Order: sequence, then C-alpha cells, then structure tokens
Amino acid sequence: MKIVLSSFPLFLNPRIFKSSQISIFPFNRITMSSWACKKCTFLNPHSQKSQCQICLSPPLPPSSPSSSSSSSSSSLPKWSCKACTFLNLYKNSVCEICGTRCPVLSLSHFHDLNDTVSDADVDSSVGSVFFPLRSCKRKAIDDSDESERFREVKANPSDMAVDFCQADSDKTYMFPKAEIDLSDKAINLTADNVDSDKAVSSVKILTYNVWFREDLELHNRMKAIGDLVQLHSPDFICFQEVTGNIYDIFKQSRWWNLYHCSVSTEKAHSKAYFCMMLSKLPVKSFSNKPFHNSIMGRELCIAEAETASGMPLVVATSHLESPCPAPPKFDQMFSKERVEQASVALNLLEKHPNVVFGGDMNWCDKLDGHYPSQDGWIDAWAQLRPKETGFTYDTKSNQMLTGNRSLRKRLDRFICRLRDLKIDSIEMIGVDAIPGLVYIKEKKVRNEIKQLPLPVLPSDHYGLILTISSKE
Repeated sequence: MKIVLSSFPLFLNPRIFKSSQISIFPFNRITMSSWACKKCTFLNPHSQKSQCQICLSPPLPPSSPSSSSSSSSSSLPKWSCKACTFLNLYKNSVCEICGTRCPVLSLSHFHDLNDTVSDADVDSSVGSVFFPLRSCKRKAIDDSDESERFREVKANPSDMAVDFCQADSDKTYMFPKAEIDLSDKAINLTADNVDSDKAVSSVKILTYNVWFREDLELHNRMKAIGDLVQLHSPDFICFQEVTGNIYDIFKQSRWWNLYHCSVSTEKAHSKAYFCMMLSKLPVKSFSNKPFHNSIMGRELCIAEAETASGMPLVVATSHLESPCPAPPKFDQMFSKERVEQASVALNLLEKHPNVVFGGDMNWCDKLDGHYPSQDGWIDAWAQLRPKETGFTYDTKSNQMLTGNRSLRKRLDRFICRLRDLKIDSIEMIGVDAIPGLVYIKEKKVRNEIKQLPLPVLPSDHYGLILTISSKE
C-alpha cells in the first residue's frame, strides 16, 4: 500500500506508520537549524527566533548539547511524545521539544520517574494545536492490537480519508485527501471489516423517554442511557423529554459525533423540553409538525433518510398529549386530544412507502381505543410479542417509582407501515437499576413522613429497540 499526502508543514512520528509505506516528506530535510514550536510542532527556520510563524508562540529554551547529540542517534530505543509525537530517548523523562512527561509505561527504568519537572510546568496548550491535522469525528479504535492502524475509509471516493490511531495517544487524527493504492493486502477493505452486509440488511431504531426530572441523579441517569446507546449502537434514536441540560450532557458523550442531530444547540435551550432525533444514516431532512390541539406544545418530528442500500426510510417520533389526573376530579386525561394527534400523525406519514413511528404515545387502550386503527399500519410489539404485556411504564417492576400512584401501561410504541422492509425484532432496555446508586424518597404514610431508600434506573420509562430489515 502507498499513501501520498499533501506536503503540509507538519511534524509526525514515523512510528505511527510502521505497518504501512507512506511517503510524506524526507526526514533528512529537518535540520538542527530549525526549531519546533511547542504548541503546534511547526518547524520554524533558524532566522525566526522570536515566535512561531503559525501560532506566534515563543520558542523553548535550547536543549543541552548532550541531549541534542544523543537525540540524533536513531539506533537507541525511543519513546513517542503524547503531545507532539517527537521521538525521545528513553533516558529522557520529559520531551525535548515540548516538555511533556513521558508515559509511565514508556520509561526504561523506575528511577526515570525521579525527575524534577512537574505537569504544572508544561504549557496547558501543548498538544492542543496540530496543523494541518483535524480531529477525527469517529470513535477511537481499541489499542489492544497495535498492528491495526487502519480505522475507516469513507464511502465517498471524492472525500477519501484514512484514520490512523497512535496506540499511546488519547486522541485520534485524520489525514485528509490521501491517495490510496489498494493493491497492498495489508489493509483489507472487505465486507467483513466494515460490516457492510449488516448495514445493508438491517436498521436498528431506539425510542426512549429519558425523563426530564433533573433533580434525581441527572448525570448518572444520562450516562446510563448513553451506555445503553453505546451497547446497542442504534442507527436511529428517538428521545422524548429532552431538556437543555440533558442535551448538553449527551453532546459531551463519546457516541454523540456518530450521529446527525435534529435539534440545534440554540433550539435546545429555547424550550423547556422537546423530542430529539439522532441518525447514523444519511438524512435528507428533519422537520417538525406542531399539533394544533396541543396545550403542552407537542409536535410530530420527522426524519427522511435512506438505508445503506439506498432504500427510502422515514422515521418519526412524538410525545403525544399526556394524561394529567389531578384533584379534585382526576379527569384531565386528554384522551380526545391524544387520539386526534395519533390520527393526524399517521395521515401525514402514510404517503411514504417505509415508515417507522416510535415514541411516547401515552396510550391507554382502554381509554383511547385500539391503535393503530388505519389499514396498513402495525403495532410492532403486538405483532412480534403478542403474549407479553410490554409495559414501558411500570410502577411495580421499576422500583425507582415505588410510592407513586400505581400505573402499568404500554405507553411507548413502534407503529410501522413498511413496503420494502419488515420488522424483525423488538426488545425492551433500561430495565435494570444503576449499580451502586440509591436515592432517598420521602413518602407520607399515615401522617408520618418516611424516607425510602430506592434504586435509580435510567428513566421512569423503559426504552424500546426495533430492528427492521429488507424483505429480500
């Protein structure tokens, strides 16, 4: 394999490319008359003494002669700096270029730890600027196999790029616009590597009401939901009851950049709570259709997308009008509004050949009637698991809700209308308590306030994951 990169002014560790033959620039052009910037690693000419030409940072004090002479020896074992990738001798506990401490596992002897340079002495911006490298938006690969430097080749040949991950670094970078000769068998771009068969044959969709209650272990609950996202890796995510704070937490998660999001940061902080869609698949458009009869600001959220095989797919979500029983009559159930919203949603979506409508329907079959009533639509849970209750809100099994008014309903559902696709499986997630986490709930019992230690689950609802696939 041969990769030719544009001739950018960058300083790279050739160790990263040990398993591949890559022509970047001849290293003998780097002479001792140049000095490397401690921030961006740009090689400045000797005449540029006061500051870096790229980021205007001042140069480091010159290294001692002994260090400089020993660093020129390529035969001695070396360690790669985590910040600037410079190859340092093992006897040096800090990088000659930027002063970053050597990782403990890279030290040749335990006495190498006895250095006098502290992390506080190192510029906090070291390693934060790399030209012309740019952060890779994909999740970094596991460094258990250091021989695997290849991460991904984008599907669009006009924007071909290859990820290389350095095993001793906590960052992943992408080299843009590389010309790739695929004749070398060292990098195998088969369907087994990229899971293309799986991508084409099935699509996994998650719906989850994340519960907007922010005073009950918000960060731990959202982390648990994020862990479920990473575990199941759905292609589409439909969240309900997202708040601005929940949005910010999710946005900082490792999995966030794998998805296209339907909600901007500005919009996320303009509402009390909202529905949000995330997609790994290419999305033609996101759109929202407010329900005119809603007093709670409810709407239908629609994503028009394509499967990996180019098949059209529309995924929609909503949080239909919520029942709000309260004194004195406990009759504020909003069934009429909810039924109308459900009917409007299906009428809007039925023009598309392949539709999955998943969300918190707040549905009560006894009060609201059978759903869906229109021809051509199916209830995925009822179709695939007819003998199971499928309660996604259950004050009996969800012990976090102990002491609440008893409610066991299948509030969350997937309603489907599929011409070219079929439903394969549906499962419930988020049914287990978060290990080691307890909260105290105050409950009035016979005129006495009691404190109940209760487990914490990711949400007051359970999530649903639906898998669909091609009929062929």
